[in-house]
Amino acid sequence: MNHKQRRKIEAFFFTWLMRLSLISAALVLGLILFVIFWRGIGALSWEMVSQTPRGAFYLGGGGGILNAIVGSLYLATGATALAFCLAVPLVFYLHTYAGEGRFRRTVRLSLDILWGMPSIVYGAFGFALMISLGLRASLLAGIITLALVILPILARTLDEVVSMTPTALREVTLSLGATRFEWMGVLLRQSIPGLATAVLLAFGRGIGDAASVLFTAGYTDSMPESLLRPVASLPLAVFFMLGTPFPAVQARAYAAALILTVLILGISLLAHLSMSRLGRHTVR
Repeated sequence: MNHKQRRKIEAFFFTWLMRLSLISAALVLGLILFVIFWRGIGALSWEMVSQTPRGAFYLGGGGGILNAIVGSLYLATGATALAFCLAVPLVFYLHTYAGEGRFRRTVRLSLDILWGMPSIVYGAFGFALMISLGLRASLLAGIITLALVILPILARTLDEVVSMTPTALREVTLSLGATRFEWMGVLLRQSIPGLATAVLLAFGRGIGDAASVLFTAGYTDSMPESLLRPVASLPLAVFFMLGTPFPAVQARAYAAALILTVLILGISLLAHLSMSRLGRHTVR
């Protein structure tokens, strides 16, 4: 077998290996969606998404999970906003004022470590911080803890996006006499598509996280009342309903999982569309 034949065989093998990987991922996603849809569509109703739980809800009584839907949106929105306020200045400082050196590498390594840390660790940290400050489980504690979870995701995604900015654009901007602060404005405009995508991905990660808010946000059957009161969330609603021995309540758990899945799929599609649409106006 000569070198040319061996290269053809290798190309054929790895091409089909990639195709099989793609098919496997699609099959797994399809299987998850099918099971969630099949088990949950029967229990899904307008009452479930428009009402809060009643007295016997976890025994098969009436009511819904509106409190968990609204609570998840509050938690994810607040955490994403807080993480955004921390991540954007950090990333743009790294790319405008911090040179290529140990500081930038250390920050990126720290963010990578934080990204890989299990969310339950953040929950334990938030719980310990609450105890030390004399606080109770609340919406505010859940937002702060969840912001720590999605901060490295948002920061590293945005960092990679900004890193793809053409070097020639920086050279031309600075050669025209622009300051570093003015270059930051150009960089921000160039990074808007990636920034929007990073925010949506972080929001999707936050709305589906359970471990970090288990000890910090608590749970309640009421609608969110204030930042200092406990709040419900969809992942925990699924967890609690699946833990009951009543088939009707377990079916509602799959319906809640279906709602959560649809929300995350919608956010992912919106992130894809924002990247493709807004990316038309950037320099490549």
